[in-house]
Amino acid sequence: MSQRNPVLLAEAVGTAILIIGGPGTAILGGGIGTLGVALAFGLSLLIAVYLVGHVSGCHINPAVTFAMWVTKRMKGVDALWYAGAQVVGAAVGGGVIWAVLRFGETGNRAELFTAASNQYDAPFYRLAGVIVAEVALTALLVLVVLGVTKSAAVPAGFAAIPIGFTLALVHMISIPVDNTSVNPARSIATAIFAKSGASDDLWVFLVFPMVGALIGALAHQVMHGEKATLPLPSGGAAFLSGFGKALGSRPSTAKRPAARKGPSPMASFRSGFGKSSTPSAPAKKAPAKKARKR
Repeated sequence: MSQRNPVLLAEAVGTAILIIGGPGTAILGGGIGTLGVALAFGLSLLIAVYLVGHVSGCHINPAVTFAMWVTKRMKGVDALWYAGAQVVGAAVGGGVIWAVLRFGETGNRAELFTAASNQYDAPFYRLAGVIVAEVALTALLVLVVLGVTKSAAVPAGFAAIPIGFTLALVHMISIPVDNTSVNPARSIATAIFAKSGASDDLWVFLVFPMVGALIGALAHQVMHGEKATLPLPSGGAAFLSGFGKALGSRPSTAKRPAARKGPSPMASFRSGFGKSSTPSAPAKKAPAKKARKR
């Protein structure tokens, strides 16, 4: 078995747990309310971290995986595999909820999934407010994840607790805004089974959590004294490096001949300054020469 397979299975399982526990509570919970759904998301993430965190890191969120790539904690090809596994796991989790509804007397399944999907405009907030919420709250989630998983940031085995509580807090804030995404896989999971109109809003919850993840990742780098740069493919990095060398090629070639002929003016100044501060070697030898003539 490929070494990648257990990791991808762990990401899929963890994401399925998040979907069954989060949107599943909203759909099947029977009026549990905003606080109950928020805690369900947080507890689901906490459980998933303890279950599969030692296998894959338990990103279970393409936005978190993207932030890991930005901060150079994983390669780009691995990030793509992670995101694919997360979407598959989200679809499986949504399918489990759909199957439960299939054998229950709960009315129209598509309407229930639509009510749990991420949306904007009535009865939720307008698009501008949703964008601000998704960007800011995803950045917060990413900051916490990157911070507490940094070496020696928290005692071993306790990172899941602040991460889970952060996700619960994020949902308490923004469920009334747009049903809370901060996770493109979560948004896809319910949109698959919702009415066709629900997918019209999906693009917002694919794009802006990723923007928030980028901001959170760069902020983490600045806070920890790291160089805040976006990782580039090798071809892009080579292009930028070559472009920078081309810009500085003319001044450097003009200076090289002078450097080969002798020390630079600044080096001569430093050498002369050092000699003037102490007696020179020839001054010590002069008395010895006069003694020989006598």
